[in-house]
Amino acid sequence: MTTRAQAQSPVEGYCHESYFAVRQAFEANFLEDGEIGASIAIEVNGCSVVDLWGGIADPIARTPWSEDTIAIVFSNTKPATALCAHRLVQHGLLDLDTPVAHYWPAFGDSLRREITPRMFLDHSAGLPAIRHKLPHDAAFDWDYMVACLEREAPFWEPGTQVGYHGLTFGWLVGEIVRRQSGMSLGEFFSREIAAPLGLDFWIGLPESQEHRVATIVPPAPSDTPRNAFEAALINEPDSVTAKYFTNTGGWRPAGFNSRAGHAAQLGAAGGITNARSLARLYSALALGGTRNGVEVLRADLLDQAVRISSATHKDACLRVPTRFAAGFMREMDNRALGVDSACIGEDAFGHVGAGGSVAFASPQYRMGFAYTMNGMGPGVLLNKRADRLISATYQVLKQAL
Repeated sequence: MTTRAQAQSPVEGYCHESYFAVRQAFEANFLEDGEIGASIAIEVNGCSVVDLWGGIADPIARTPWSEDTIAIVFSNTKPATALCAHRLVQHGLLDLDTPVAHYWPAFGDSLRREITPRMFLDHSAGLPAIRHKLPHDAAFDWDYMVACLEREAPFWEPGTQVGYHGLTFGWLVGEIVRRQSGMSLGEFFSREIAAPLGLDFWIGLPESQEHRVATIVPPAPSDTPRNAFEAALINEPDSVTAKYFTNTGGWRPAGFNSRAGHAAQLGAAGGITNARSLARLYSALALGGTRNGVEVLRADLLDQAVRISSATHKDACLRVPTRFAAGFMREMDNRALGVDSACIGEDAFGHVGAGGSVAFASPQYRMGFAYTMNGMGPGVLLNKRADRLISATYQVLKQAL
């Protein structure tokens, strides 16, 4: 049985009666923590149990967040891009442990010839940033960014450190997809994953869909650093952290709400979708790679894709402990250290997005979970809003056991 959101509620949609606590948590984000616009969706055993949305999509025009509103989900794009690489593995067109130079000859020089596609996927390749100042709108020129990365020397010996490849991930993995498939990243993702699953998920948004995109509201600035990441931006302007975060070629923050930013196939951070589609994608992964007869990835390859392959006590870019699989984040419970965490469940795999969005699969509970929003919060990983929703969800699931 499902219940409709009440008229006086700040949210709309539906919620199975046993997940009422999740709806209450979602409402609390609006009533207590300044949520602007957002969506949350949960699938269990391939069926929707929560599909809620609410708030404002465009704060200036006061456009409400509707059932079909979509938004940039930032780094929640990375697993989608990674799945394209894993599909190439399934097609016999890619080996994650063969040197990248086999597929992309420019990487055959002495400094980078040991880099593998897996290192691109798990953030250990040493190429998280571009050293020279990128020109305006460089991020929206695929060939230019690829050429920059072809010339960039690693910041560390590949495979010896972990440093979040916040934007470069998209061009590095995406160029391999382009070379091995003969299609652009966005086209390959649409044909191989989004269309078969019926996802409203775009890596490179058509102009015809532009009217549905929520306006991103960046987090309020702070005069003092709120974490080690922000301290590095202020006090270490030449650090890899600062270069990765500020030298973005027009993406941050002007590109968030630009047509050029939405159209560009930014495989690291530019995906545009909603919670409903993300939950459906992760539902398929939670069920072993197949949902309702549609195979996203063969079960054995999925198992390999989500195994932790890099971890560190201090990420060279994010400045917090991180754990990565081949394109996915794993549980990052850093609460004992007093730093930002991504507590999604020990068995879970997925990703967070800048500002606090999150999507993941829990095979134990056969669940796909997703939360997206347009009002970005501060921090490196998750903030109070997502934590509240995840906690409420697991409380429901555990009570049902």
